[in-house]
Amino acid sequence: MIASCSHDTGAAVAAVPAEGDSWAYLSSGTWSLLGVELPEPLITSRSREYGFTNEVGYGGTIRFLKNIIGLWIVQECRRTWARDGTEFSYDALVSMAGGARPFTALIDPADARFGKPGDMPARVVEYCRETGQKPPSTPGEIVRCVLESLALLYRHTLSMLEEATEQEIATLHIVGGGSRNTLLNQFTASATGRTVVAGPDECTALGNILVQSIALGHTGSHAAARSIVRNSIPLTRFLPADRASWDRSYERFLTIRESAHVAAGAP
Repeated sequence: MIASCSHDTGAAVAAVPAEGDSWAYLSSGTWSLLGVELPEPLITSRSREYGFTNEVGYGGTIRFLKNIIGLWIVQECRRTWARDGTEFSYDALVSMAGGARPFTALIDPADARFGKPGDMPARVVEYCRETGQKPPSTPGEIVRCVLESLALLYRHTLSMLEEATEQEIATLHIVGGGSRNTLLNQFTASATGRTVVAGPDECTALGNILVQSIALGHTGSHAAARSIVRNSIPLTRFLPADRASWDRSYERFLTIRESAHVAAGAP
């Protein structure tokens, strides 16, 4: 028996097809885990304030990460529309979102209301009205609002990550099921100003297999295992675009987020 990584994200990070330094990972799915791989725990007042955790990774490494919301909001929107009698595939929702007008409204996906099951389209509309924005009205507009806002939340989290670790990130590796969402991948590259490398989508399974391969001596090192992923799995690169619009939207996102916190009486 071989004990591989005991956590799905641990296995996924072990298979991230990265090389060199200056990279971060985003395990993208229902929830998002964004972080870096460190040689030892980072325990500071800043990391505590920003909500990052130190979790053991493969080979004694530390997965310094923050757990944030992901595509759960879209999943709950889809369930609500299905209950109301309209079934949308994820591909159809992404296509409609791609055709919707950009930056009409933004939400803070980290707001507590979006973490609970329920009528998510109504909550998106409610948040926009509370923050003085014209709310989206169609499924495509709602999903675009959510995906743009998620990308901006990733930018905000990446900024905190760089500040906490005092290192610059040049490349963001997106793995997991969310890596198949090409629209969100492009939004993330544009919002963060980083190159995004998407894939593999089954990174947890790959990490599990590769850790066993290393233990059995079939693969010489962790770096070699990651090179196997790079050379075996199709990966897609996304480059930043329309930076000026995304920079303006980020400032707006921060303002909206702060006003919602003040209105809610949050510290």
